[in-house]
Amino acid sequence: MSATALFDNNHYEQACDQAIAMCDGNLRSTIKALIMANEYLEAELEELQAAISAGCIPEISRSKMRSKSSAA
Repeated sequence: MSATALFDNNHYEQACDQAIAMCDGNLRSTIKALIMANEYLEAELEELQAAISAGCIPEISRSKMRSKSSAA
């Protein structure tokens, strides 16, 4: 097993431990919180995709473009 694979596995193990600890060790609550977070991110992604399809540039992208142009 490569060092990168070990790092990735340790990263996920730590993230799982942290999520479980945040839910006071309750695995059902942990899973529920992760599902809710995933649904939120999916909805946010859909909104961004719709905005991009409509020709809008998200505010984050605009501010990055401004900082690049001012740096040049």
